[in-house]
Amino acid sequence: MSTLNGPFTGGPTLNDGVTMPWLGIGVWQTKDGEEVVHAVKSALEVGYRSIDTAAAYRNEEGVGRGIRESGVAREELFITTKLWNGDQGYESALQAFEESRRKLGLEVIDLYLIHWPVAGKYRDSWKALVHLQKEGLVKSIGVSNFQIHHLKDIIEDTGVVPAVNQVEFHPLLTQRELLKYSREQGIQLEAWSPLMQGNLDLPLIQELATKYGKTPAQIVLRWDIQQGVITIPKSVHATRIQENAGIFDFTLGDEDVKALENLNQDSRFGPDPDNFNF
Repeated sequence: MSTLNGPFTGGPTLNDGVTMPWLGIGVWQTKDGEEVVHAVKSALEVGYRSIDTAAAYRNEEGVGRGIRESGVAREELFITTKLWNGDQGYESALQAFEESRRKLGLEVIDLYLIHWPVAGKYRDSWKALVHLQKEGLVKSIGVSNFQIHHLKDIIEDTGVVPAVNQVEFHPLLTQRELLKYSREQGIQLEAWSPLMQGNLDLPLIQELATKYGKTPAQIVLRWDIQQGVITIPKSVHATRIQENAGIFDFTLGDEDVKALENLNQDSRFGPDPDNFNF
């Protein structure tokens, strides 16, 4: 694992040898068209190189346009998209991937994830992703919202360990068992909704923001990466996008990292992967 020496140049090396940035921008609930184009271009302008989208976000075309209009060389970028639930299964996953690739306007996707572990389908979907990687169409493959038992299923089936598991992760949902298992297996954990959908008014987070002279968001994002968890905060505002990147010029003390961890309530803002129906 590389040192935490910068948001845009350094990052962990995944189990397939690919390096992924610590910090990226998420575009969930960002409208296709001008809104997402502006968000992507704003992020790339201040130095972000990792962009996280999904078929379900319905903004892959805008992300692709933002990439092209930014003028940033493709080889500098790390683009993630995801297979939606209704497209799961082997053949349908391959078709959905082609559609995402077309919308993004990219020959190769850096990271392709299964969005949710749809019962009866995620095993076949994973086999499709393994195939895509073997064909060289995807550099890295992974999953999102997978619990330990889901991960064990697909690893047992194929012998291929996901490079990344993108899950809801924040001080109120610290996922200790999943984090421990992921470290043991060499799976990189990545946090979605790291900022708890804006619910940052917890007294401890406010106190630490004052202590370190940082925003509450910067405190939480720094906490993520100090635990070796990649983080992808979402914003459509250029100033906030730039502000979120200001997490590499300070370090939280061990006692503060532990205090944030102790806020855990196993509390989700999103769906429970074992109890959802999409």
